[in-house]
Amino acid sequence: MASANQIHDLPSVKPLDIEQQTQEEVQEIKVFDYAKRAQWLRAAVLGANDGLLSTASLMMGVGAVKRDAKTMILTGIAGLVAGACSMAIGELVSVYSQYDIEMAQMKREDMGAEELDAGKEKLPNPWHAAGASALAFAVGALVPLLGAAFVKDYAVRVGMVIAVVSLALLAFGGFGALLGKAPVVKSSLRVLIGGWLAMGLTFGLTKLVGSAGL
Repeated sequence: MASANQIHDLPSVKPLDIEQQTQEEVQEIKVFDYAKRAQWLRAAVLGANDGLLSTASLMMGVGAVKRDAKTMILTGIAGLVAGACSMAIGELVSVYSQYDIEMAQMKREDMGAEELDAGKEKLPNPWHAAGASALAFAVGALVPLLGAAFVKDYAVRVGMVIAVVSLALLAFGGFGALLGKAPVVKSSLRVLIGGWLAMGLTFGLTKLVGSAGL
């Protein structure tokens, strides 16, 4: 039989160590989930910003030579559909390529069936990414469309588009800065000035080409 001293010398499991290890694992999972969520949100903000700016620039450009509301709105709708489809296809191809590369790497490492399934779950879904990208673009593109939809006067319509797009650019720029932990004011102003330049250049160059009769 073991003596009392031998029993006393046996290694003991410290509950505090187990609890600390469990807390660290949970914290790692939370950090991973937050990083993954922030990445998706950032991609959504960028997609919405692209939809907002490209559609608004198209509407401003065409509006420089065709002042009726119907032409501007049809241009915006065409930009929304074309841009959303382009974003979805581009994201689908990109994420599928990443998916195939990651899967090939896991197969080369001779992972077991359970490890392979676990690895698949961590990879982004190409169809989800494509749908999210198209949806974000469409949401951004709706902003200038709604701004111009119910205004008949040309000057007021252009002013309304500029106003709503400017507010949306500030909001998207600020939200993107918060996700990236960057200065909010500086980032928002940078996005706003860039949007004004894009719309101004599109309006001016289209107006110039239209005046030349090309």
